[in-house]
Amino acid sequence: MAVLGLDHVQLAMPPGSEDIARAFYVGVLGLAEDAKPADLAQRGGCWFVGGAAHIHLGVEQDFRSAKKAHPALLVDDLAMTVAQLAARGVDAVPGKPLAGYRRCDIADPFGNRIELMERI
Repeated sequence: MAVLGLDHVQLAMPPGSEDIARAFYVGVLGLAEDAKPADLAQRGGCWFVGGAAHIHLGVEQDFRSAKKAHPALLVDDLAMTVAQLAARGVDAVPGKPLAGYRRCDIADPFGNRIELMERI
């Protein structure tokens, strides 16, 4: 057995929230929407991609946001990213120190934690 890499991260969102997800993941984070296969699209939700990062948002009837579990997105300039997010009304909380990285946490519109990281 050999793990080759990570294909995607799945987060949840409340039913009927696809437009809110698109506004945040495309409009704020700058990811591109990736079309879901037809047999999966009927379940709702939406998929996004930026670089090698793939984030899938699925509909969960009894939705609860992920506060601990999270995707960690690698960015090229954390300070600039945080400033751009602040201009769009997204607050960033500094992350705990981790050797070799600058980090912060943001939340999507559903309260899911997203970590942003910059290699230093």
